[in-house]
Amino acid sequence: MSCANFFPLLALLVCAPVFARAAETNSLVWQADRDRVSADIRSEAIWPLLEDIAHQSGWHIFVEPGISQNASVKFRDLPAGEALGKLLGNLNFALVPETNGPQQLYVFKTTMHNATQPVPPVKPVVKRQQHVANELLVKLKPGADIDAIAKALGAKVTGRNDKLGIYRLQFPDAATTDAALTGLKTNSDVAAVDYNYIFDPLPAPQQVANASVGPPQLTLNSSTPGDPCNPIVGLIDTKMQSLGSQLDQFVMKPIAVGDAASRPGATQTQSIGNPVAVFAPQQVAGSAGAVPTHGTAMAETILRAVSQQSSSSSVRILPVDVYGASETTTSWNVALGVQAAVDGGATMLNMSLGGTTDSAILDSIIQQALAKGVIIFAAAGNQPVDTQTFPAAIPGVNAVTALGAPGQLASYANYGSFVELALPGASVVYLGSDAYVVQGTSPATAYATGVAAGIKAIDCPPWAQIQSAMQARFPVPQP
Repeated sequence: MSCANFFPLLALLVCAPVFARAAETNSLVWQADRDRVSADIRSEAIWPLLEDIAHQSGWHIFVEPGISQNASVKFRDLPAGEALGKLLGNLNFALVPETNGPQQLYVFKTTMHNATQPVPPVKPVVKRQQHVANELLVKLKPGADIDAIAKALGAKVTGRNDKLGIYRLQFPDAATTDAALTGLKTNSDVAAVDYNYIFDPLPAPQQVANASVGPPQLTLNSSTPGDPCNPIVGLIDTKMQSLGSQLDQFVMKPIAVGDAASRPGATQTQSIGNPVAVFAPQQVAGSAGAVPTHGTAMAETILRAVSQQSSSSSVRILPVDVYGASETTTSWNVALGVQAAVDGGATMLNMSLGGTTDSAILDSIIQQALAKGVIIFAAAGNQPVDTQTFPAAIPGVNAVTALGAPGQLASYANYGSFVELALPGASVVYLGSDAYVVQGTSPATAYATGVAAGIKAIDCPPWAQIQSAMQARFPVPQP
């Protein structure tokens, strides 16, 4: 198995965006490897537009001082030269190739020689991870009384897991919350305390036409419950839809936790203090006009990676919905999801989500899972910066970034010393007969999970041997 086995899928990206700068209305997608550009821009000033072009293309750009105009244009899949003509309007430009360096773009009104002001590429800004207002998460030492602590702080216990000793507290206002955080950090009964951090929405799959590959072809092998050679992947993600009758055989009964467990169709299977709900397959099946959820896309990507190693496998997927009806989730829900997956028999976890802050509570739950021998793969992030992303950067977790082409980091992909693996950042998935592409370090992580699970199911080598082999096979390129 090598990265080359995955890259035929990237050809399908001619029908879908590869990198889009986040903005309220404007989008610029610059596929340098294909010499194709797509844009949907409304009244954007020339300078930030050129910064974005410099960042995505890798060109060195020089502008004639004093130029000022706005761009309003919409087009799709044009060659770079034609795209520049539309983006720059009545401005003149010259694109000069360099033998031993990046191309140079000169933008001017009078002559090229007057284009002397360099345009630095826009630098990604690391977004501070938000947290739920007026909430704290607390992990207590054995024997401590959360109700007494909450009463003394004037807080309400809104979530609890006595088995894990973790609790969610709600306070009347921000000032009280911050004061309680300071006090709890020095409380001898408290093992850890933190805000309840918010995880951003996950990337949505984009529909494509004329896909050259179909759904994964895989036959389920019989497996013995509890056999460590038959991996169970806990998929910590959004809710799942049906993958079709053939692939649904690999999917165990889905679980929903935390806030997700309160959505319609959930049946409580544990106390309200630690909500866990189970859904019948038909309640999460795809329907006409639906788009694949992120969880659906990750499950199919995992199975595609498995199928590229063997035509049959005993790998199973245990979906754990930590998002419910919301586009975002929290460290509380993710912590409950990790524990629910482990309690449900998961021997591996796929976590194609992340944030910029290390939650002490979530960290403790993941460390407990690692101590039990659970193997975890997590996404490095899509900014691209070398700042750590969590839970990927937690020691013991396999952090995965994305390749845009063999041996090249994707333009959006995070990097840094915490990243251990790099796999293709695009996956083709199906909902019914419709094909979609999902992009980012999310599918790269799902590929990694599928490779590891597939290898384990074939010969049952030790996990340490699998991880070492994968690090050699899927090295992280220099940015």
